[in-house]
Amino acid sequence: MSSLKRRTFGAVAVCTVAALMMTGCSSGKNDVGSTAPPVVSDTGSATDTAGGAGASDSAGAGSTSVDTGSADSGSVDTGSAGSGSVDTGSAGSGSADTGSAGSGSADSSSVAPGSGGSSGPIKIAAIDKQGTQQYFVDQANGAKEAAAAAGATITVTDVQLDSNAAINAINTAIGQKVSGIIITVPDQKIGPQAIELAKAAGIPLIATNDPIKDASGAAAPFVGFNSTQMGESVGKKAGELYKAAGWSAADTRILNIQKEDLSDCVDRGKGAIDAFTKAAGADIPKVIDVSTDAATPQAIDKTGAALTSNPTVKNWVVWGCNDESETGGVTELQNAGFGADTVIGVGLGAYLTCKDWKAGAKTGNKAALFIGGKSVGGTAVKELVALIKDGTPLPAETIAPSQIVDMTNWEKAGVECT
Repeated sequence: MSSLKRRTFGAVAVCTVAALMMTGCSSGKNDVGSTAPPVVSDTGSATDTAGGAGASDSAGAGSTSVDTGSADSGSVDTGSAGSGSVDTGSAGSGSADTGSAGSGSADSSSVAPGSGGSSGPIKIAAIDKQGTQQYFVDQANGAKEAAAAAGATITVTDVQLDSNAAINAINTAIGQKVSGIIITVPDQKIGPQAIELAKAAGIPLIATNDPIKDASGAAAPFVGFNSTQMGESVGKKAGELYKAAGWSAADTRILNIQKEDLSDCVDRGKGAIDAFTKAAGADIPKVIDVSTDAATPQAIDKTGAALTSNPTVKNWVVWGCNDESETGGVTELQNAGFGADTVIGVGLGAYLTCKDWKAGAKTGNKAALFIGGKSVGGTAVKELVALIKDGTPLPAETIAPSQIVDMTNWEKAGVECT
């Protein structure tokens, strides 16, 4: 299977704190004033090791690869609110901060490299911004499987797109003296606070899916996807399908459905437009930017408004920040009477686009970039365990594999369509 790509800090263990398609990186609009309680799942786990399926890997210069295990998966036990809390036993002492200047990443590791790590129980807190979304269900499942394989315990908390709940979950984890924290933040603006809280407590923290930085601009260790490259994969496929369809730019519009305040979404949209332009040639349709909260209902509503403003358009190309965005756009086009032969939708995630394929339906959802949440959750746990047990420095960035799939190969690629 494809491996993840990693860059490692030279000599430091670092504090760490990420759909698409459509996603993983999915995101909803954050209400910082909300007091909605987080949902905590129990620590039950399956026996498989975590892994992602995908044929094409993306990584920065100087990356090395690491095997992430099998692509098998089981279901996630979401438990009930308040259940499965992490106990308060300490994970063992760590040595003083030895971070070197110029690493470019937030340094808050509680175990120094080469110190031999901790022999005590390992307890990990995983905080997901939208735990009911299929991508994050998969990520939680991968994290639980990896924790079980390592003999660690893990508590998964769904903060339901609430930044206040995310900060409360971090403080709860600190109070329970967990060994490490994995977090996909509801809003990147809380990144500095999240990193500082973990650093002050001496607890390593990994950001998943959505990168975050501390107050000085240094990035937390990250496990997830390269958003620009994700967008490029989507745009390239859309451009190829557009060119093959023989449509004209005059009769076609592109719906770029994005969450404009999330850097990952912006990067994906830009990457998609650039790659589409290269793949489609000189005849490029006008791009209509549609701003949403990256959830399906708004994608449907905002697409409807775009259709009203463009009544003469015959053909549509659709992509978005995640599968929720793209499938919402395609659904509204279908509701408005556009047939499958007039719509080219390329999702980001594949966990929603696959539903039409599974049903054998003729659909505007022509393809999707498959991203595996299991590999992200499992890899983040493995990296924390390696730091805590052995003092292995956290990689600065670990990029998970992704792969374009369609009706012909989604099952073979390992997409879980539930």
